[in-house]
Parts: sequence; structure tokens; C-alpha cells
Amino acid sequence: MFRAVLIVLMLVCVPVSPHAQTLGALARALPDGSSLTSNRRGVTLQLALSQAVPFRVFTLDEPMRVVMDFREVNFDALPGNFNAARPVDGIAMGGSSTPGWSRLVLTLTEPLLPEIAAMETDPATGEAAITLTLVPTEPASFAEAAGAPPGVGGTLLPVVTEAPVPAAGDTFIVMLDPGHGGIDPGALRNGFSEAELILAFARELREVMRRTGRIEVAMTRDSDVFVPLPTRVTLARAAGADLFISLHADAIAEGRAQGATVYTLSDTASDAATAALAEQHDRADLLQGVDLSGTDDEIASVLIDLARVENGPRSRAFADILVQAIDTTGLDLHAQPRGEGAFSVLKAADFPAVLLEIGFLSEGGDLENIRNPQWRARMQAAITGAVIAWAEADAAAAALRRQ
Repeated sequence: MFRAVLIVLMLVCVPVSPHAQTLGALARALPDGSSLTSNRRGVTLQLALSQAVPFRVFTLDEPMRVVMDFREVNFDALPGNFNAARPVDGIAMGGSSTPGWSRLVLTLTEPLLPEIAAMETDPATGEAAITLTLVPTEPASFAEAAGAPPGVGGTLLPVVTEAPVPAAGDTFIVMLDPGHGGIDPGALRNGFSEAELILAFARELREVMRRTGRIEVAMTRDSDVFVPLPTRVTLARAAGADLFISLHADAIAEGRAQGATVYTLSDTASDAATAALAEQHDRADLLQGVDLSGTDDEIASVLIDLARVENGPRSRAFADILVQAIDTTGLDLHAQPRGEGAFSVLKAADFPAVLLEIGFLSEGGDLENIRNPQWRARMQAAITGAVIAWAEADAAAAALRRQ
């Protein structure tokens, strides 16, 4: 038995508000229960989803289109013969102009307007069923009703979910490190702790990255537990991480700080870090694939320095791409968005690593952003896009180095 969670919406003249739904996201379209058919009354779209998501519907003219935006849906499982509706000339799937949203576009051969858009969920499985019915109208009425909601563009954007799944062994591994946890709550503001907010953000980011089919994600913690800083690096090394991203939302006691900031290990800090690593770590846990047991500090330091010669610039290159991606998405950056420091979690020498402050809890606006699911989706899309862009550029640079 399905339980209705979205009241039937009459959409003949008024598009669905993009802020009307507040459900979760990251769903998959299911082939069983999904269809697009036509009859004498018009067209019916049935879309089965792995979970309920917010969605909006509107129409565009020249050419005539019905647009459905979802936060977010992977359409890859829909069969090639999905479209059996005569008035629908074609179906396109991609990204919405709003980061963190997916888009389904029906191109029409005749004017049809939405009559009913409804979603029901199964309380037992959490699966959702969306029904959209389109009924005939006059061309003038279609043109009058057409138009995207305020702030929403009509362009269909390519999305990373359309990228081919890599061959076995080619998956790029990212270690997400939600800062603080357990006995260390991090920054506190208005009853919220940095540790809990960042953990929730990291879990959502993990799903966004995994759904690209190109990124596998591990996490240094997936619950409210304390993980020592050296252990976080050890976990990344054990996972075979290609990239390490430490996530934070700190606060400052004096002055003002607002917007995202990306940090890498500074050259000065690297010298001290090399010595500290050689002294404090298990020698079998200094470099991935290299057991330094039995070596003295000087040899260990030389090997670590050699690893940093390659991975230091790679970390800085990713940090620069990440800052650009956040800026391009229209999210706030700190006045000095690139920084360097002696952060313990950045001291690993054998893989690139950055620390990302997504905002500062000492600023009320940043806290509101971090609690806003739409803002989080935009930031998560920016981070994911930056990872893929950097991975491709880094692979190309590696190929050139081998030549």
C-alpha cells in the first residue's frame, strides 16, 4: 500500500515551486514500474524511484518541452524502449541549471500541459512512484504557461553520472575525513557542533561521489567517534586513497571569517612534518607499499621528501581546481581562499591531501548555509566536479611524466 507524501498538484498554468518539497535526495530510477505511454487523453509518465526526492515540473516553448527536475536521480537504469508515447519526440537526461539537481526533458510534437504531478511512497521499502499526466491544450495556452521558475535555467547540462563506469581497478579512491568527533565536538554554535554537521555533510558527499560511477569513497569515521589525527592518515593509506580531503567548519575567536577555504601543507611545515613522521609513526606506515622498518631517520626522511616532491604539487593543483569549482558554482569563498599550514592530517607524503573549510560556524550566515540542503548540494556538486576534473588532469600529467 502506497502512502501519498506529495499532494496532487494542478500545473496547468502554475509551475511547481522549486522550494515546495523538502524530502531527501540521491535516488535511482527503477526500470520496473517506469513507463511513458500515450492514449486518447494525452501522455502518462510513471517513474519508479528507489526513494522519495524533491521535484519540480515546468514547460518550455520553442521547442515545446516538459521539464522535470529532481534532487537527485540517476536515470541510467531506464530501458532504451522507455518512451512509448507518440506525442513525445524524444527524451533527454542530464543536469539541471541548479547544482545538485538532475533533469528529465520530454520534447513534444504537440502542445501538452501537466495536469497532475504526484508522488507516493511505500512506507515499507521507502521506494517512490511519481505520476505525471499531460493533457492536450492550444498552442497559445502552452506558450502562455511556458517558462522556468524564478532562478531556474532551462538548459540541459551534462552531468558526471553520464560518464562511463571505469574498468575494474580503475576506480578513483577518495578518503573523506570528517573533522573532530566523539570527545572532540569541534566548533559549537547555537546548539550545533562542527563534528555532527560535517559528518552529515560527508555522508551526503560520499553518495554524490559514488553515484558518478567514477569515484569510490572511504571515510575516516562514519559515526560520532573520536579518531586520532595520525590514525586518519593510516586509514587513508590502508584504503589505497588517491586523494585525501579533510572536511571542517571551524570557528574563530576573534575577527571575522566567512566562506570556503582550502588548505595544503606548507613547504615550511613539510620539513617539520617529515621529521615528526619519521619519529612518531610505525615505520611500516610511512609510505604506501614501502616498509621502512629497519631504516634510520635520515633514510626515512629522504624517501618521504622524494614522495612529497611529486605529491606536494599535486595537492596544490587540486586545491586550486577546488577553489575554482566552488567559485564557479557561485558559493562564497573566504577573502583568502587558499591557505597553507602544518595540519597533521595533511602530512602524509604518498598521496595528495587538502583540508577544506566549507564555512565557519563563528559566522551565522555560514551556519545557515551548512544547514541548508540546497546549499550543501551545490557545495557537494562543486567538490565532486573538482575531484573528477583534477583526476583527469592528473592522469594526463602522469602519462606525460612517464613519456
